[in-house]
Amino acid sequence: MNAKIDKFLQKLGIERPEGEHDRVTRGESIASNFADPFVEPDPTVGEWFQEKLPNRHEFGQYCLDLLPFLRWVHRYNLQWLIGDLIAGITVGAVVVPQGMAYAELAGLEPQFGLYSSFVGVIVYWFFATSKDITIGPVAVMSTLVGEILQELSPKFPDIPDYKIAGSLAVITGAIVFFMGLIRVGWIVDFIPLPAIAAFMTGSSITIIAGQVPSLLGNKDAGFDTNGATYMTIIKTLKHLPESNINAAMGVTSLFLLYLLRETCTYCAKRWPNKKKIWFFANTLRTVFVILLYTLISWLVNRHRRGVDGQSEPLFDLIGTVPRGFKNMNVPTMNADVIRNYVGHLPGAVIVLLIEHIAISKSFGRVNNYTINPSQELIAIGVTNLIGPFFGAYPATGSFSRTAIKSKAGVRTPFAGVITGVLILLAIYALTAVFFYISKAVLAAVIIHAVGDLILPIGQLYAFWKVSPLDALIFVGGVIIIIFTSIEIGIYVTVCVSAAVLLFRIAKAHGEFLGRIKVQTINGKDQRNIWLPENHQDGSNPLLSVQSPYPGVFVYRFTESFIYANANHYTDEVVDYIKRATRKTHVDVFAKAGDRPWNDPGPRKFNPDTIAEDTRPTLKAIIFDMSSVTHVDVTSTQVLVDVKNQLDRWASPDTVQWHFAGIRDRWIKRALAAIKMHETTSVKAKPLFSVAEVGQFSSENDATVNNEGQGPIPTQKEDIETGINVERQQQQDEQEQQEAENAGRNSYSYHRYLPVLGVDRAFHPDVDSAVRAVIDTLEQDRIEQEEHKSSSDLAS
Repeated sequence: MNAKIDKFLQKLGIERPEGEHDRVTRGESIASNFADPFVEPDPTVGEWFQEKLPNRHEFGQYCLDLLPFLRWVHRYNLQWLIGDLIAGITVGAVVVPQGMAYAELAGLEPQFGLYSSFVGVIVYWFFATSKDITIGPVAVMSTLVGEILQELSPKFPDIPDYKIAGSLAVITGAIVFFMGLIRVGWIVDFIPLPAIAAFMTGSSITIIAGQVPSLLGNKDAGFDTNGATYMTIIKTLKHLPESNINAAMGVTSLFLLYLLRETCTYCAKRWPNKKKIWFFANTLRTVFVILLYTLISWLVNRHRRGVDGQSEPLFDLIGTVPRGFKNMNVPTMNADVIRNYVGHLPGAVIVLLIEHIAISKSFGRVNNYTINPSQELIAIGVTNLIGPFFGAYPATGSFSRTAIKSKAGVRTPFAGVITGVLILLAIYALTAVFFYISKAVLAAVIIHAVGDLILPIGQLYAFWKVSPLDALIFVGGVIIIIFTSIEIGIYVTVCVSAAVLLFRIAKAHGEFLGRIKVQTINGKDQRNIWLPENHQDGSNPLLSVQSPYPGVFVYRFTESFIYANANHYTDEVVDYIKRATRKTHVDVFAKAGDRPWNDPGPRKFNPDTIAEDTRPTLKAIIFDMSSVTHVDVTSTQVLVDVKNQLDRWASPDTVQWHFAGIRDRWIKRALAAIKMHETTSVKAKPLFSVAEVGQFSSENDATVNNEGQGPIPTQKEDIETGINVERQQQQDEQEQQEAENAGRNSYSYHRYLPVLGVDRAFHPDVDSAVRAVIDTLEQDRIEQEEHKSSSDLAS
């Protein structure tokens, strides 16, 4: 590169590297004024509203998302149909006995469980974003409904229980449906896994404890099973001698269910080539047990129906189940009834959300697809809004039936229609068989189904290894549910989890960083990395972390900088800096009473003590904001207060304030609004990061690059230097013409553009910020020495 190029680059303010290998090509910082300065525009309020409000295309997408089946139904094929038939029939065989069992759990007659199951699978597929989920009656929701009915039935004896349950379904369905419409499905993400696991485990223990009396036949011994779980367990043990022949049906059927499961699991491992056969055998074990014990019940009780002078059945049976939809009606919305159970609505809504969203997300990840939580809320809401017209009570996603459906090879949500047809056949064709189903066997089915929802000890140990606090939340949530109720347990675990989240945000600890120079084994790649000075990140404590410069501090935020943690962050910064630096100007007070009460300084001026203090004075603070996603008015005001406080500490010197790694334009706008981007050392030569974007030749128009990227934007005056660019261009053209006339070759040069705006002290990374600070401090030191030398010469 000849002298003409040097002169040209010098006018642009860009320092030419000594060798080709030193060229700036990766965005490193160089001290320069740019020919093409970049001033980053601030975001506007209009842009904010434009980003938040949907446009025409997004509104159309929103409407299309309300009916997801329109995206795939026109591509439905025979292969999908076969998979859906197998899965739908398999789930249908399971949902019939489970539905009736869960209705008993809710204190309703068995047919209402079938109604809820039918509406759930028929309606859901229109709105589904999950192919695996099965909506219907579930154990926990049925338990809550049972508690509400037990409380309200004595108060409203003229209103049938199923109508009270139907009105509850309408209210909860409307709430969830509205949440889905406004797309707040993300709210479920605020309920962490330990809280969900505690809710599922505690609820399962409660349900099992409540079903043991029915399993043993002593439910009619005169004690209530709807109280606190620990009391139910105590009462069951007290009345254990009163167990009757129902225990023979219940205990043996429960044993058979577990025996069949373990046998099928073993056989699937022993003969993996027949794994599919053993899976279906395992899935249909509930149907097999129900049919077997119904046959036994029929043989024993066929002449003991309790009608036409016959004696009572030998053990408790379901009894007569009406054929068809005998309880179809318009839901009764009684204001007094709603007012009495309104306190239970939050718990009921949370149960609907937790079970369904958690299950659908889990199976979506397993089967490699993504659900839309808000759309799933719409599906739950519509199901519960329509269900009461058929006599249904609140329903949501079922874990056990969803797992069966997934393993059965379901292909689309249309499998729910197959399941619905099977339920419809059961409602119209199998009601005579349902009469002989033993209640003890249904209790065994419920215990067997919810037993899988209890968190294994191994998983609890995994919680402890990852986060002991989460393990304690889980244990505490289970204990609260056992000793109080499911609803109170839900509220406590959710509130504790939210409190822990807020505490972690409010007490977030930042990190003061130091520099370590590292290199690869071959020594060819050397670079700086920035690690916490206290090595709390687990880095090798034997490594010495170096300060970037005496009196210069690098502080990294670990969370967003908002009102909740602003004071905590800044208190850390101020305390650390005051310990690590000394005041630039020591206040001397003639009397002890003149010193402020909160200034723990020396009572009298002692020059020897001042001289012994080797701590540096405060020069600059660099904030690494790569982890900050949001700032607010409170946090920015706190930052201004801290700036004033530390400026007074360093007075009469000035403190530089720099920010690195900012990822959001609104954060830059906020810092610019409070003037935090303006470096306090006005003599500093700015240091900006630039990147090479192309090579240019004087043979072509100087405003076009060789990569066809278009003209270089020009300005009449450089915003940093105030140089008239047009005059420079005229001089360059004249010098270039002289060079061509002299017969010399035309020259080429590299074009560089700044990465960030050149009018603010924002930097792409910590390294760039540190280099800018050091260059500024060194320049100030040189100027001060020159000024001192000039003063000495003059004197």
